Amino acid sequence: MVADLTKCARTNLDCADICATTANVLSRHTGYDANITRSQLEACATACKACGDECARHAKMHEHCKVCAEACRACEQACRDLLATIG
Repeated sequence: MVADLTKCARTNLDCADICATTANVLSRHTGYDANITRSQLEACATACKACGDECARHAKMHEHCKVCAEACRACEQACRDLLATIG
């Protein structure tokens, strides 16, 4: 299962980087560009869905994958909720 877990780890790292970038973009207090914000939130939701799906595949065998999948689902939903708010 090393290949499967390698893919999972790579997806986790990609998702973490995208989430961190999203947090940085959204927390800036100078200027605001709704198009950039929307695009970043969409990218984050997409990454979180992919990561959540991948981790869910391993959730029965690895507790940390279960926790990760749940966190990714929550983050994906938060991004989608914010997208709905800003239109």
